Amino acid sequence: MPRVKRGKIATKKRAKILRYTKGFRWGRKSKERAAKEALLHAWSHAFRGRKQRKRDFRALWNVKINAASRLSGIKYSKLINLLKMANIKLDRKILADLAQNEPKVFEKVVASVKK
Repeated sequence: MPRVKRGKIATKKRAKILRYTKGFRWGRKSKERAAKEALLHAWSHAFRGRKQRKRDFRALWNVKINAASRLSGIKYSKLINLLKMANIKLDRKILADLAQNEPKVFEKVVASVKK
């Protein structure tokens, strides 16, 4: 019976894990077991972070809109309510961008909902 060499797929699988952990600190970049454990945690944190980033940006937009609207003499919650009642469909991302980069346009939006 001829000799069978084994482990090609297993070796590739382990090498792939070590490629993902390039740049990790200490033994987590070179030791297979530590690398696998580090990746499990890293990927779960990355998944959670992608959700968290959306929350963080929405909070930031709210702060920017509130700051700009208070300069116009209206509170954030009141502004959002008036926008909905006036059927102006600008989302918070766009409003925050207007507040920061185009304050005159933001003033016009606030003035249009104030009347």
